[in-house]
Amino acid sequence: MADRKPLPSWTLLSWTPVLVMAVVAVTDIVAGPGVGFLPLVSLGPAFAGLVGGWRRTVAFGLAALVLCVGLGLYDGLFDGRRGYTALASVAGVTGVGVAAAVMRSHREHELASVRSIAEVAQRVLLRPVPLTAGPLQVAVSYTSAVAEARIGGDLYEVVASPHGIRVIVGDVQGKGLAAVETAAVVLGAFREAAYDEPDLSGLGERLERSVARELEGEKFVTAILAEIGTAHEAVLLSYGHPAPMVVRGDGTVDFPQPHSFALPLGLGVHGSDSPKPYRVAFAPGDQLLLYTDGVTEARDETGRFYPVGERTHLLKDADAHRALETLREDLAQHSAGPPHDDAAMLLLRYHGHEGGKSAPLT
Repeated sequence: MADRKPLPSWTLLSWTPVLVMAVVAVTDIVAGPGVGFLPLVSLGPAFAGLVGGWRRTVAFGLAALVLCVGLGLYDGLFDGRRGYTALASVAGVTGVGVAAAVMRSHREHELASVRSIAEVAQRVLLRPVPLTAGPLQVAVSYTSAVAEARIGGDLYEVVASPHGIRVIVGDVQGKGLAAVETAAVVLGAFREAAYDEPDLSGLGERLERSVARELEGEKFVTAILAEIGTAHEAVLLSYGHPAPMVVRGDGTVDFPQPHSFALPLGLGVHGSDSPKPYRVAFAPGDQLLLYTDGVTEARDETGRFYPVGERTHLLKDADAHRALETLREDLAQHSAGPPHDDAAMLLLRYHGHEGGKSAPLT
């Protein structure tokens, strides 16, 4: 027989008022009027205000008043002030519970409205990637470090341009709304320049200028650009970003490094040389995984970093989306507690025939 699933916490809370009033009633009958349990009946409407609307709280308040009257008559408490004091206690707590329930309901409606607006903004910023782009199958995974959020400072995009399939994965310094705003600047510049610039170096320079205009101080964005054209190779351009992982058709793994180190986007004003593109073999059967440092710097309980190079067997599923989801679940199991940084992964799988430079996205 299958194990029963535990009741959700809200279900337990919804039954708490009934249980509390029942316990108080039984205890009052057994212990007698001398103990003074009757005012505790007000705990019923008090707990009712935690779950449900104001109508539910009013209903439990009325039930508590009826129970209080019944127990007061049974105990003979209305001969003095004790019975009326208990009724006043129940009525007062019910009124406070109703007010709290109304305020909570208003906050929930406001939060739902804000979340719906945020979801629209998130879809505009991080649009769904195409299922296929020319000869490539594309899959993406994003885990935000902020609870209830779907985006943060990590960014990604796939664009089919006249010059080939162009991809960006980046990581904005910092978190919160400021990081999201910077990510929007980078993505907007990339989406425009990816169509216009004939080579990857020009595209990177456009991004550098756009980011430099927006960022102040020592803020920066690490990023890696990739271009896949008609040849069986990928052209990469790294701005201080973690090296991508290439999984060959025969199972071998490579982390191709740039010929020289380059500063992230936004720090070019410090006079460093612009990064140089470098080429990596990328043929049918190969996979290219671009990711942010939220993946490689995720630690387990012993402080060990996530060994993404040892998890290539998780990418063997015939469907790229299921394969990347399996990798994401393994990353979540590896991490000790909630994520401390955003983690984005974009998987490019060379699955088909050689595509044209203007291959469509579907």
